[in-house]
Amino acid sequence: MKAKTLLSVIDFVLTEFPDLEPKLAWNVPTLHRSGKYIIGLVAYKNHFTISLFSGDVIEEFKTRLRPDYRVFKNCFQVPADWKIDKDMTIDLVKTRLAEFD
Repeated sequence: MKAKTLLSVIDFVLTEFPDLEPKLAWNVPTLHRSGKYIIGLVAYKNHFTISLFSGDVIEEFKTRLRPDYRVFKNCFQVPADWKIDKDMTIDLVKTRLAEFD
């Protein structure tokens, strides 16, 4: 179940941002562009960790992240049964990409 959710998030992001490339880094599925890490996803027993590799992006989105998400400096955790928030995911990736433009 978690692997399917993880793959669906990766597939969704790659569909929306076809210029991103998948890469396994630190044993974590990540998506990058031109060697710059954009988003990483890790499945744990009870949650997923979504990393944007940027404290600025996380800070910008703190008000959009639900109260049940655990928020850290450059990542946040969502429940293992998370239904992808497509609008927020697109906005997160766009914001992260804008840091390099």
